[in-house]
Amino acid sequence: MNGVFAQLNAALTGTIEGVLRSVVQVRDTTRGAGAGTIWHSDGLILTNAHVAQRGSLQVALQDGRVLPATVIARDDERDLAALSIDARDLPTIPIGSSRHLHPGQWVMALGHPWGVTNAVTGGILIGVGSNLPELQMPRRDWVVADLHLRPGNSGGPMIDVSGRLIGVNTLMTGPGVGVAVGVDAAKQFLRESLGARAADAVVHAADYV
Repeated sequence: MNGVFAQLNAALTGTIEGVLRSVVQVRDTTRGAGAGTIWHSDGLILTNAHVAQRGSLQVALQDGRVLPATVIARDDERDLAALSIDARDLPTIPIGSSRHLHPGQWVMALGHPWGVTNAVTGGILIGVGSNLPELQMPRRDWVVADLHLRPGNSGGPMIDVSGRLIGVNTLMTGPGVGVAVGVDAAKQFLRESLGARAADAVVHAADYV
């Protein structure tokens, strides 16, 4: 039995190490820092609208570079934003689907809670969809899990055990309940806001699954 747990631990560790390459820190010089995910290798970053306010923004990459960022699209209702940085050949995250998730699946959330960089938390998926108690907000596609989110996790990725992006960490409704915007809502947001460029990003990222 210990061998099974060791294999599982090694597999999850490898998955996390791969995903972390695409996780960034989004710094607002007036409000603190959140997280984001590299959606496209040419510098397209996905995060929360509440992380990317209209102040001066910087994105810290895993390789140590800190680059100025520009908000190129935002949707306050969905709480999503797209940023652009001047960088190429960046590691992207594999893209999953929030529509095919089921309660009971193991999921993980990455980010920088309280300034602790590259932190990971995990738990069981509670539910998905727009008709969830306490979360009756328009145009929201929720992914709710029994895990801990804290300030600094916002905008970071929620992933499945294969390392695929299933949601964007957004809020907590209790000490142990984390909520993300479903990745399918993020796909729609990018297509509506950025057109063919975003659609190409979805295909590009899927190559890594």
